[in-house]
Amino acid sequence: MRFSNLYAPTTKETPKDAQLPSHIFLTRAGFIQQVGSGLYNFLPMGKIVFDKIRQVVKEEMDNAGAQEVQMGVVSPADLWQESGRYSVFGKELLRFSDRKENGFVLGPTHEEVVVDMVRNRINSYKQLPLHLYQITTKFRDEARPRFGLLRGREFTMKDGYSFHASQEDLVREFNLMEATYTRILERLGLKFRAVEADSGAIGGSGSKEFMVLAPNGEDDIVVCDGCNYGANIEAAKRAKKTTTLEAPQANPAKFHTPNQNTIEAVGAYLHVDPFYTIKAVIKKAVFQDKEAVVVFFVRGCDALQETKAQNACGALELTDATAEEIEKAGLIAGYCGPIGLPEGVEFYIDQELEGEANLICGANEQDYHWVGVKVASFKPSRFKDLVAVEAGDCCVACGGKLGITKGIEVGHIFQLGQKYSKAMNATFLDQNGKAQPFWMGCYGVGVSRLIAVMIETSHDEKGCIWNLQTAPYAVEIIVSNTKDEESLAYAVSLYESLKAKGVEVLLDDRNERFGFKMSDFELIGFPYAVVVGKDFKEGKVELVSRKTLEKEGMGIDVVEAEILRRLV
Repeated sequence: MRFSNLYAPTTKETPKDAQLPSHIFLTRAGFIQQVGSGLYNFLPMGKIVFDKIRQVVKEEMDNAGAQEVQMGVVSPADLWQESGRYSVFGKELLRFSDRKENGFVLGPTHEEVVVDMVRNRINSYKQLPLHLYQITTKFRDEARPRFGLLRGREFTMKDGYSFHASQEDLVREFNLMEATYTRILERLGLKFRAVEADSGAIGGSGSKEFMVLAPNGEDDIVVCDGCNYGANIEAAKRAKKTTTLEAPQANPAKFHTPNQNTIEAVGAYLHVDPFYTIKAVIKKAVFQDKEAVVVFFVRGCDALQETKAQNACGALELTDATAEEIEKAGLIAGYCGPIGLPEGVEFYIDQELEGEANLICGANEQDYHWVGVKVASFKPSRFKDLVAVEAGDCCVACGGKLGITKGIEVGHIFQLGQKYSKAMNATFLDQNGKAQPFWMGCYGVGVSRLIAVMIETSHDEKGCIWNLQTAPYAVEIIVSNTKDEESLAYAVSLYESLKAKGVEVLLDDRNERFGFKMSDFELIGFPYAVVVGKDFKEGKVELVSRKTLEKEGMGIDVVEAEILRRLV
């Protein structure tokens, strides 16, 4: 391609709402164009990068035995009503009616549609397993679309869905997809971790996220310094916390603690470390059919992880309970404990507290706490994993130290189980001729998001730095003076020769200042540039590496061979 023919409108202006490098540079370098809140067009170079990423994803999915299909962007609302998600998915699901008042949604995900595609067509275990996938446009009506392609409303995603006759075969496919996603990200040249994750609105279990490590990542991920353990902060686990501090010895008793209504105050008043106290976190839980106050109990030195808490009680949403709501539930803020709670108040206790003794907690009475408490005599269902894992905690897998780093989610795989097949009556006949719901898996990769991720992980203050795997062009030939017929003729001959050898090459033949051309090269970020400049008369050109911006002079008779060597 000749730059004079390429539609690549570069600009020095930064978009007003752009904060992240990928948003700034992809827009300024002419890869994408914003047309609305969270809505982007891909310009020619952006489409080249998109297609390269798409091809890698497609090749690996096909190699894994999955079959590509294409489902509609628009889905009938009655399919979502069948699964039960129509009323609970949230405002991110864009609902609308056609001229006949039939309900539809713009699909943010396609579990319901693919179940409808398969049910009554796959009838026997002999036809299983089956894995169908698509690479298509999705829409989620984000409340605050931001960060360019990283959190848009319209986006392109590879979503795959597998159907199995048994849970064991589902686990096999889940492991195969973990290996497949690993190959995809390795081929794209990204540093990443596969981490345990919360299943969220999709549901199911056995969920893993693929997180690309990046300083601007919006997700906190927990990683171990001694093994490969990794988890999203919402799903992270730790080895049980311990302490060398001596436990306070006391017989169970109610103790007067006037005006001591915080963990810190109680600890100081009784000369006890917060490790030996129980903290009450009071929340209002929003369920499908009601709202209620729920209390979560964790160690005084720990923090509640709200996604874990939400999953524990099955709520759609958790918010802080107001003083009025707390009082109406019969609770006393600052003096709430698991012993003697008012009747009807729902509560959960962190699993690390089960069986622990010599603790201090609120007595559910103004200005009083219990001392010498043992956490016993509660139903097993009351104990849940509720704590937020922190840096320095010990790894549940190897005992090593856990740290927290930043990552960007680019893929997510789920073991859905039978959630959707049961809800939508999608069954097959097993070996005994009995109807059974399908076991299902779900696997997603953010194709358009990966374009932004490539730049979040590889840029400098001047612009993008593409790797060879995804660059729109591997080499740019820059003619400093296009009016010099000899240098232009050489540049054209090098361009044609490289192109004939299969090299993706761009010839900057524009009648612009040399400084302007170099600024565009640095902004757009092709891996290499050949500068045909003032030294051409002496038979030399410069080979510039975008990653380092180092310039290397070399003879015009060897530069092509050197380029080909570097592109291998």
